Order: sequence, then C-alpha cells, then structure tokens
Amino acid sequence: MKDKKITIAIDGPSGSGKSTTAKIVARKLGYRYIDSGAMYRAVTWYFLSSALNWKSAEQLDQGLSKIDIDIRLGQNDEPMTYLNGVLVERQIRSMPVSDNVSEVSSLPEVRKAMVDQQRKMGQEKGVVMDGRDIGTNVFPDAELKIYLVADTEVRTKRRLKELHERGVEASLDEIRRNIEMRDREDSSRVLNPLRKAGDAIDLDSSNLSIQEQVNFVVEKAQETIHRK
Repeated sequence: MKDKKITIAIDGPSGSGKSTTAKIVARKLGYRYIDSGAMYRAVTWYFLSSALNWKSAEQLDQGLSKIDIDIRLGQNDEPMTYLNGVLVERQIRSMPVSDNVSEVSSLPEVRKAMVDQQRKMGQEKGVVMDGRDIGTNVFPDAELKIYLVADTEVRTKRRLKELHERGVEASLDEIRRNIEMRDREDSSRVLNPLRKAGDAIDLDSSNLSIQEQVNFVVEKAQETIHRK
C-alpha cells in the first residue's frame, strides 16, 4: 500500500489557501510539492526586472528561452523558488508581481513553457500541485482533484497576513482590489481559465483552519490510495 502513489491537483482562486494546504499535505504524505503559481510569478518577476517586454512576441520568446525555474526545499522543508539559480522567493511575492502575474500567465507561450515543466515534474506521481488549471489542463487524469474556495474578505486578510510575515508592505484595500482583479482575469482568460474540474471535490475554506483543510485533503487522498 505504501508504494501506491497518486497525483493530487488543488485548484482555486487567489488567496484561498491552496499553497499552504498543498505544502503541508505533501509533507504529510511524503510527496513532492510543486507551486505552479510561484513558477508563473518567477516568469513575471524575470520580465519586470529585465529589459524585456512580455508584450513583444520577439522579446517574450527571447526571455522564455533564458528562464530556468527550480523549486528546492529550504529551511524547515519550506519550498523555495529559484530563478536561473538565484533565490527569488521574496521578490516574486511583491505587489508589482501580483499586479501583473495574471496577464503574464495568460500568454499561451508562457503557459506552454510552464505546463511542459510541470508535467515533467509530475511524471512519477507522488505529487501535490496547486494552481488554477492543474486538474483541468496540467493533470486532467489526476486521481484526486480538490477545488478550494473562500470568501473574498477572508482571502484578503489571509494575503495581508502572508505579505506582512514576508516583510512586504501592502494595504487591505490594495490587496482586495488585486484579488478581485485576478479573479476576473483568471476566470475570463481564453486559454485554460480558472474553473472547477468536473470530477473535483469542493472545499470551502472560509471558516476552516489550515489544519482542518489539510486533514480533509489527506483523508480524501488516503481513501483514493486505498481504492487503487
């Protein structure tokens, strides 16, 4: 039974608790955690911090050809995002990145490049990945799919707390506007929009603790593994 491994896809809007839940679930199951959102943030940061413009087809292709993203475990087994060998975890959580990541991640060239990398990472199963199109596009055959949502005000307060813990200054109104904007952009984009997979399990985390969210997903994972 221990040798049986599955792929777990956790999708949902910004600030719903996907990454935190997915990280802990992966740790409890001994699985690899892949933060797809961090990968798109790293691409966004690369273009913001370079002289390249993602709105230019030529410069977009030029930039993507130079981007190498890796997610490594840091202190306390926390996943850290590296861009071309440089730790960028703090930079990719900044508000300028948050304000532009939906636009960058909606570009077909960017999505193809990142999805190719994500699929390679998950070939051996034993993976927990969170994002917006993991269960619908990246891993449509994932054995367990969770669609995690939460009230907008709850998500806003969570994101503010997360940013402050990382030493990033932002206001409640600024974050709320960013979350509402990203919800619209992520749900309305033409290519692989945010939506619930037909076989995904709903989980509303508005009134749940992180531990309760984790327990729910781990229980569903164990049930799925036992059925294999």
